[in-house]
Amino acid sequence: MTDRSEVGSIGVIGGGIVGIALARALAQRGAGEVTVLEKEARLAQHQTGHNSGVVHAGLYYAPGSLKATLCAAGRVSIREFCEEKGLPYREVGKLVVAVDEAELGPLAEIERRSVANRVPDLVRIDDASRLREIEPHVAGVAAVHSPHTAAVDYAAITDAMAQDVRAAGGRILLHSEVTGIHLENGGVRVITPLGEHVFDRLVACAGLQSDVVARLVGADPSPKILPFRGEYWELAPERTDLVNGMIYPVPDPRFPFLGVHFTRGVYGNVHVGPNAVPALAREGYGWLQVSLRDTWESLRWPGAWPLARRHWRMGIDEISGSLIKPLYFRKARRFVPELKMSDLQEKSSAGVRAQAWGRGGELLDDFAVDQVGPVTVLRNAPSPAATSSIAIADYVLSHYLTGSAA
Repeated sequence: MTDRSEVGSIGVIGGGIVGIALARALAQRGAGEVTVLEKEARLAQHQTGHNSGVVHAGLYYAPGSLKATLCAAGRVSIREFCEEKGLPYREVGKLVVAVDEAELGPLAEIERRSVANRVPDLVRIDDASRLREIEPHVAGVAAVHSPHTAAVDYAAITDAMAQDVRAAGGRILLHSEVTGIHLENGGVRVITPLGEHVFDRLVACAGLQSDVVARLVGADPSPKILPFRGEYWELAPERTDLVNGMIYPVPDPRFPFLGVHFTRGVYGNVHVGPNAVPALAREGYGWLQVSLRDTWESLRWPGAWPLARRHWRMGIDEISGSLIKPLYFRKARRFVPELKMSDLQEKSSAGVRAQAWGRGGELLDDFAVDQVGPVTVLRNAPSPAATSSIAIADYVLSHYLTGSAA
């Protein structure tokens, strides 16, 4: 069966927060008939529903980058959306803590970037007693404090956005994995197990599958997606008073990961993590979830061995912490010395980050978009993509779909 949509029709691949935000923007602006194709049985099944729920304020990103620009705009848009829909939005604040003097240099760079990115009300703290006024149980010699870093429920936000899509006349089709894409007659024919669809334009926000979709339309195989699993430990309920808001380490500038940290969620729970270990499947949320095809594709990628040579020590450290609880505990205890092993109650969840990497083994740090005829593909949209989702939608519309936007 072929669904021949009307002129001006646009398909969106992916039912995570970025895909739904884009579909919402298109539908509300009258850009044509909008159809979302999601392979799972529900929305927000993968990265959106497995992240830490943080609304980032923009501390880390290179000034002038897409991440910096869209994070700043996205933070405001997400807050306004939550206010409009009555969804929880808690400004719990974040401390990025230097635990010793060796981290003061990298902390100064975080401060410089934060100022350049106009992070609101950022404060540099060099007094340990002042640190403990904000986080009474923290250890460190200095920090930067972002009071407006917030916690939300991104899955709930995605569901609310989806209601807007439907209210504006758009369709969201579940169980609709895209298995084929063909450019023909100036349009795009998309094949799913439930039928075929013909669109004038197609946008892929496929996250962990973004390079797979890119191959279907003949785009450059690079960048490829390397899945990294991040595991969270839940803090025992009776010990959540150890953390008021969020406590983050000074990140290693060589990696696009922030390190193990403490995050108070929008519903009051506190989780510790995530780490960053190579996943053995694109959607591998545990060590027992293995895809030989996904693993083999990663190993045969030209960038695999340059990446391994460059970062093997970090890989061993992260994998060891995943498998051996005391090692994970030591990373967390650096920031909260009163933490006990038993306070890490259970591994509560895990997420898989779609990290793009190039042929030379380099990990891409910024958002990236490709255009192949009438098809637009988001090639790299890691954190802070959820924070930036509404701004990413606006960016894609204005830069790639101007002929479709009203």
